[in-house]
Amino acid sequence: ILDLMLPGMDGVEVCRRLREMNDVPVVMLTARDTTDDQVTGLDSGADDYLVKPFVKEELLARIRAVLRRRAPGEQPRTYQVADLVLDDRAHRVYRGDREIELTPREYELLLFFLRHPGEVLSQDRLLAAIWGYTGSKVLDVYVGYLRTKLEAEGESRLIHTVRGIGYVLRPV
Repeated sequence: ILDLMLPGMDGVEVCRRLREMNDVPVVMLTARDTTDDQVTGLDSGADDYLVKPFVKEELLARIRAVLRRRAPGEQPRTYQVADLVLDDRAHRVYRGDREIELTPREYELLLFFLRHPGEVLSQDRLLAAIWGYTGSKVLDVYVGYLRTKLEAEGESRLIHTVRGIGYVLRPV
């Protein structure tokens, strides 16, 4: 539950940042009641929008509805780009028939790339999503680790550098 009118910060921006980092359900709860406010809130990534004052039972019903729509069975559990497959249920990664051993941080980084295939991801976005902070060279090191493991047997590169911006996961 996210209130749009937070002291010292913008609730819409908080919602956008939440969406950049993960896919947690968001219900906006606010006194802002114009159609423009509601559209802005929903476009920023909120799953639902409820105007104050509200009835507690309605809020609870909306939360239940959002959680139903976000049931774990609906989330993709296997991700694939080219011959790279990540099975999130089994916590395994394959390149063709070869299983690849990853550290927990490498796995988390690869999963983030696979959840955003073809999307150019800025270094700051990746750092914030995986490490919780920005302004570090640790990302470059871990991308190097991933490339080494994913290309160990001469396979084609899947994680590409976008100069001055960040990285993108895509087939050649």
